[in-house]
Amino acid sequence: MPRNLIALLTGVLFGAGLALSDMVNPARVLHFLDIFGAWDPALAFVMGGAIVPSAIAYFVSNRLRQPLLDNRFFVPENRIIDRQLIGGAAIFGAGWGLVGYCPGPAIAGLVFGDWQPVVFVIAMLVGMWLHRLSTDLFQRRHSMA
Repeated sequence: MPRNLIALLTGVLFGAGLALSDMVNPARVLHFLDIFGAWDPALAFVMGGAIVPSAIAYFVSNRLRQPLLDNRFFVPENRIIDRQLIGGAAIFGAGWGLVGYCPGPAIAGLVFGDWQPVVFVIAMLVGMWLHRLSTDLFQRRHSMA
């Protein structure tokens, strides 16, 4: 139970930070990406501010044997830059640039009752389902060959 409570509180804190920094506002993101127009550097400060606690957590985690609420740290071990990583990053970036949402701010934006994050989250879930379906079909097709 404490593990789930900590996860919930961490998510609420993250969402509150996104709301406080106005990152749930897609116009803020789109203005950041518009470097030759009405450029808004606020997102750069938010990202820069996120680097400090992440660096501290990474530094501390390298010196601990295990986290407080689990038996191991979950740090990505795959360091390969492949077609899937580049393609996924391109799709993520294109979607972010087109609509101004990425998953975290869109989910946090659901609490404000606007229709745009609802549409985005539904589209994101459908995209995740289609990816899983296509990956399963691809793996089945190649396992038969």
